[in-house]
Amino acid sequence: MTPTAKTGALAGIRVLDISRILGGPYCGQILGDHGADVLKVEPPQGDDTRTWGPPFKEGVASYYHGLNRNKRTMALDLGSAEGRDALLKLVAEADVLIENFKTGTMERWGIGYDELSSRFPRLIWCRVSGFGADGPLGALPGYDAAVQAMTGIMSINGEADGGPLRVGLPVVDMVTGLNATIGVLLALQERTRSGQGQFIEAALYDSGLSLLHPHAANWFMDGAMPRRTGNAHPNIYPYDALATRTDPIFVAVGNDRQFASFCACIGLPALADDPLYRTAGARSIHREGLKQRLEAALADFDGRTLVETLMAAGVPAAPVLSVDAALEHPHTAHRGMVVELEGGYRGVASPIKLSRTPASYRHVPLTPGDRFVDSDAS
Repeated sequence: MTPTAKTGALAGIRVLDISRILGGPYCGQILGDHGADVLKVEPPQGDDTRTWGPPFKEGVASYYHGLNRNKRTMALDLGSAEGRDALLKLVAEADVLIENFKTGTMERWGIGYDELSSRFPRLIWCRVSGFGADGPLGALPGYDAAVQAMTGIMSINGEADGGPLRVGLPVVDMVTGLNATIGVLLALQERTRSGQGQFIEAALYDSGLSLLHPHAANWFMDGAMPRRTGNAHPNIYPYDALATRTDPIFVAVGNDRQFASFCACIGLPALADDPLYRTAGARSIHREGLKQRLEAALADFDGRTLVETLMAAGVPAAPVLSVDAALEHPHTAHRGMVVELEGGYRGVASPIKLSRTPASYRHVPLTPGDRFVDSDAS
């Protein structure tokens, strides 16, 4: 496929990605995967994540490579008049602008939303921020782990007898990037009716709070303080990692029928009729004793073999795999979830599967470019 091929659901949409770090670039990559023409404008020293390693390839960290494919990249010093003039020429041709500058920075440069939206009324402006522009925490910088701490995520993550624990991936940043993408798509759809762009803000703080299900729903209903439950689900059981004779497995029993099948598979059919465990609510209340009984029975089973037996019986279960094992799993290949491009690039593919306009992978990270494809200025 040629670099200029128009393909994907967003073919013809021009995106100016002047964001850095994770949330904004992740949004830009999603839009690029689905056909948007994305120009990434970085400061002369480059996006900070170029240095977030090891590992590095030719001096650029894997972290950066994981967020910046399907873009063409150029450098502008927006602190200079020349850089801002060059940016304005690109904005004039763009459908979407993504940025995550500290609140007030672009306004001081005279290129904030109020100034540019009057000049370019069809422009969709997407800002990724930590806490929004105002309010008690307004305009403060936001970082994934700090927002996990502030929004309660760390308080409910970790072993029941341990301390608060950061989720082991930048879940708030990534969900903020997804929310930014959703906002852009909603605004593009609305523009087809009104002809007008609009301002979108995806804040890490809001995204962190949005992730609290079912803990927030539980608290709203009964006021009880959510607590850490380790690998176990707070509302249903067994929905937990359980030890076997070999490897631990994860069992995700969601209803009474599945529990009965699970009990039959592990040689405890009568357990499904025990009044302490007969219903989902009872199993959740009496989970400690239930876990002891289940793991005593599972001590005779090979974990991997048991997973196959349970899945064949309609009981959701899985081995607990390492990252490399997950990425090399045959089903990962079957789903096309690893992308390989020239120059040795490998990355996780788009999980969004469209039948007529699928994602495509056209540009490796660091592909140079200084204008939009088929630009009027070309």
